[in-house]
This record gives sequence, C-alpha cells and structure tokens, in this order.
Amino acid sequence: MPRLSDRVGTFTDSVIRRMTRISDQYGAINLSQGFPDFDPPRPMLDRLAQVAYEGPHQYSVTFGARNLRDALAAKQGRAIGRAIDPDKEIVVTCGGTEAMMCAMMTICNPGDKVMVFSPFYENYGADAILSGAEPIYIPLVPPDYDFDLSLIEQGFQAGAKAIIICNPSNPCGKVFTKEELTAIGALCLKYDAFAVTDEVYEHLVYAPNEHVYMSALPGMFEHTITCNSLSKTFSATGWRLGYLIAPADVAESAKKVHDFLTVGAAAPLQEAAVVGLRFPESYYEDLRALYTEKRDYFLAGLDRIGLKHNVPQGTYFVLIDISDFLALPRFAGWTDLEFCEWMIKDIGVAAVPGSSFFKEPVNNLIRLHFARQKDTMDEALRRLEKLKELLN
Repeated sequence: MPRLSDRVGTFTDSVIRRMTRISDQYGAINLSQGFPDFDPPRPMLDRLAQVAYEGPHQYSVTFGARNLRDALAAKQGRAIGRAIDPDKEIVVTCGGTEAMMCAMMTICNPGDKVMVFSPFYENYGADAILSGAEPIYIPLVPPDYDFDLSLIEQGFQAGAKAIIICNPSNPCGKVFTKEELTAIGALCLKYDAFAVTDEVYEHLVYAPNEHVYMSALPGMFEHTITCNSLSKTFSATGWRLGYLIAPADVAESAKKVHDFLTVGAAAPLQEAAVVGLRFPESYYEDLRALYTEKRDYFLAGLDRIGLKHNVPQGTYFVLIDISDFLALPRFAGWTDLEFCEWMIKDIGVAAVPGSSFFKEPVNNLIRLHFARQKDTMDEALRRLEKLKELLN
C-alpha cells in the first residue's frame, strides 16, 4: 500500500465520540459527549415539518441561505454592538467544527504557529495539524484556570499568527473576563495577529459571570474570527449548523475554503433554524435559567456522593477529580481512559478522560456533562453512588 499522509499519524480519533460508541455498546448513561436528551424548541420543529413538504431541498447559496444570514447578522450584531454585513462577513458552515476548520485553513500556512489554551476542546490540536500549523499550548492553571499573559506574549514573539479562545471554555467551564480578553486583544493588536474564538456556549453562562465577545472590544473586530454554532443554543447538535463571522476580506477567503470542504449546510435545516434566531431575548434568559438549575442540581448530587469537582462558570461540563480512586489498589497503574472504560461497563455512566483535553500529563480528571433531563440525571447519580462505596 502507498504511504499515507504523515499528518494522520499525529493525532487519534475523537476520544469523546469514542466514549459514546462504547457507552452505546454497554447501554450506559452517556454523560461523555455533550448533547441534550431533549428536543429543539417546538416552533423550529414545526417549521421543519413544513419545510419537509414545501422545501427547499436543493442547494442553498454556498455560504448560507440569505434569510439565515440575515437572522444571524441581526442577532449577533445586537450582541457585539456593531452592524454585521450578511453578504460579506458571515459564512454558514456544517457545524461549529467546520467553522473552526475553515478559520484555521484560511489563516494558516504550513509551518505557522497557533496558540491553544490547555485544557482544550480536542479538535483544536487536530485542526492546527491538518492546517499545517504548529500548536503552542498555554496552560490554564486550576482551580480557577487562570493563565500567564506573558506566555501569550512569548507565543506571539515566537511567531504565532493566532490564538484560539474557547469562551466559555470546554472542558473546564471557564468564562474569560472582559479584562482578560482585553489584555489578550491588546497583544493581538500589538503583534498584528488573529483571535479565533469558539463561542458555541455563549448563552450557557452562570451568574455572576457574563459573556464578553472578543469581536466587540475596541479594534478587535478586524482581528477576530468568531466561530459559533446553533447546536447548544437550540439543542440541535445533529442539525450541524454553524457559522463564521469575520472581516470581509477574511470571510471572502473562508467562503472558498468552505465551498470546497462541504459546498454548503443542509438547506431544510437552515430554513427551520431561522425561526429560532428570531426568538426574543427572553428565550436566552430562560435557557440560562434552565441550565443554571441543571448545573446546581447535578453538582449538589455530586456533593452528596462525595465526588470532588470544579464549579463551571459556563458550558454544561464539570470536571471530576478521580485521584482518590486511582490511589486504590484495584486501580493501581490505571490511566484515566481505563477508568472511564471501567465506569461504562461497571458503573453504567460514560465520562471522558481528562487527559484528552490537556497537553500536560493530567491523568486524574474526567469530564461529565449535565445537559440531561432530571430523570436521567437522577439515574446517573444513583449509579455514581457505587463509586462512593469504593472509598468506604
């Protein structure tokens, strides 16, 4: 067989999605891959039912149906306090995943450097490699997941063309403050670099924290590529609808990358999504209240069991410290991956090993999520109580 590309040997398949496959195999409760077990809002489903018979069913405009781009421009324009041109500054993509890949392939040449915070969503490293770029990892230091700004400046001094910022951050739930983003933005301006933001959890932020858009900061729209998705905001992860917002010249190049990657997102789903993007502000307030209740309920359950965890400021993920379990003789020498595989089979709950998110040798954390109905969370917590018995 001819030799394969060298790049495909430098990263693995998605550990998150692998955990889902194992979870399905053993019938576990899947708290690994982050998708809700409840449906999108009813008005969006009703519109989708109409579209099934009315259309459109053929290609939309490659970079997004016009009415969807108009709706996105209106919603996100209000958010950042700046008019967004739906024709020149938005690219609709097949999920936030493709938006990030488009951004990376648009700005990176082989050999370029890109900074990534660690812990990170696992796609970022692979995106950099597939784009021919070299990732530079900047530690987020627990328990508050703070960072050393001087390391970011060193990265730019070493030639980094961009920094990727997931805000709120998956997996640790950090919400970057305005002061932190302003300081990072100042370095982007100083070194004429890009901030590439992943803002798919923009509406899942818990008081007193507030989401700040990097592109809304002075001078930063021209230096920011915003990647986002409708998946989490509308509980529609399977619809695979994302988008990229960028200055016109950057977006124009991203359109070309997107065109040859996927041609375009699904036309019927774009039509149904327009309904959601026109929801009033109260929808997002209710969404935040819903997930605040879920977070507090699930974390209280973890506390009753005695599991050590962080308190996420945003997203629907929580990191569990399994150090006490790995110290037991029965788990001697185990990795967090082996522990997660055992949990699926013996506890009946699927988690993601924390090592898949860290550049550093972190082996004592696992990630769970709480985008689940109350009955599902109750059953998951009941099963997790078996862990408590191991420590008694």
